Formats: sequence, C-alpha cells, structure tokens
Amino acid sequence: MDRLIYTAMSGAKQAFLQQAGVAQNLANATSTGYRAMEHRFRAVPIVGPGAPTRAFAVDASVANVFEPGPMIATGRPLDIAVQGAGWLAVEGVNGREAYTRAGNLSTDANGLLQTSSGFNVLGEGGPITLPPDNTIAIAADGTVSAIPRRGAGALNTATVVGRIKLVNPPLNDLVRSDDGLFRTRNGDEAPVDEAVRLAPETLEGSNTNTVDSMVRMISLARQFEMQIKMLQTADANARAATQLLTMNR
Repeated sequence: MDRLIYTAMSGAKQAFLQQAGVAQNLANATSTGYRAMEHRFRAVPIVGPGAPTRAFAVDASVANVFEPGPMIATGRPLDIAVQGAGWLAVEGVNGREAYTRAGNLSTDANGLLQTSSGFNVLGEGGPITLPPDNTIAIAADGTVSAIPRRGAGALNTATVVGRIKLVNPPLNDLVRSDDGLFRTRNGDEAPVDEAVRLAPETLEGSNTNTVDSMVRMISLARQFEMQIKMLQTADANARAATQLLTMNR
C-alpha cells in the first residue's frame, strides 16, 4: 500500500512544480529575449533498510530552451537583437558580468546604457555612457555612436562612445540565475566573440510557444488530478483493509 502512496505523492508534487515552470514560461511569453525552461523528471529508488522497492519521482534538472525567438522590427535606435547565437554582456546586481538577450535598451538619469530591467550594458571597457542631446546609432558589430542633434557643422559627425561586449559561450556552460540573467557555470567572464552580430532597431521576442504551453498546462493538471485520485484510492483501500482486520479479531 505504501508503495502506491510513495509513487502518487511524489508524482503529484513534481506535476505541481512542473505546472509552476510552465506558468512562468506563459507569464514571460511577451518578455523580450526570454528563454523558456522545462523541468525534467526521473524515478529514484528509496535507499535504506525496509524500503528497497519504493521510488520517488524527483526533479532531475531544469533545462533551458535556447531556440531563437521571433525578430520584430521596431525602428527604435536603442532596440537591438542578437542574430543567431550570442549574448549581450551586462553588469549584474553583484557587479559581476552576466548575459542576456533582452535588447530593449534605454538610458538612466546619468546617461548609462541599460536594459529594461536596469542592468548596465557592458562595453569592452566597462559600462557605456551616452552623451546628452545626441542621436544614438548601434551598428551590427555593437559599436555605439553618438551624432549631435544641433551645433553648426557637426550634424553629420558621428563619435564612437563605446562598443557593446558580445559573447558566445558554450550553451551547456550557461546557468540561469534568480535575476533572470545567465552566467557561466564557473563564474568566469566569457571572451568577446567577433562573430556575434546584432540586428539594429529590432527586438527578439520570447521563444515560449504559448499554444504548446497551454496544452502542457492542461495535461499537467490532469496528471495532478490522477495522482490525487491514486492517493484517495490508497486511503480507501487502507480503510477497507483495517475494517477487515478488525472484523476477523
């Protein structure tokens, strides 16, 4: 009887956790550059005396889906999208380098180039500061140029103010942090990759498949209900067995 309880209990728990993961993907279906995640489960036997035949369903790992999202032309100078493989380098909360695909950039009160979440975009020499009263242009190689909006004889003069650090570390070496940014597994900074290219005035959408996620959510809800039904059946069987034992005394 307890074998059924172990199986149903752990199965219901992991189905519930997987629902939370699918819900997070759906919540970020419109987030720029978001990378979906999926939970992977496996059965693990219980180790210890007296329970060699019992097994738990456990969350083996959370896999990141690195397939590219749709490209959307915006016409906004501070919008950029990484074409193909690659990442933008940003400064995380702890000051250490991290990586993102969210290219909807803006500037703060001090002129620092930032992501929509407030992380400073890193250039090859640190955070990039944009001068005021300038039109900004970002080239495919990440070069950021400023063109004065007024001033005699200087309207067509472009000044390079920095170059966005573009990297392309191995995907199996990247881990997702709680802040939504990716970092290398060993914490080292990834080197600049000259092959990474940007699409100016373009944004990359989330790679979450909303239809597939909705179908997955319904399937997980049915699985959770089935596991709960198994627990209820185990409880009913235990009650019936207790009654039989009581009658035979």
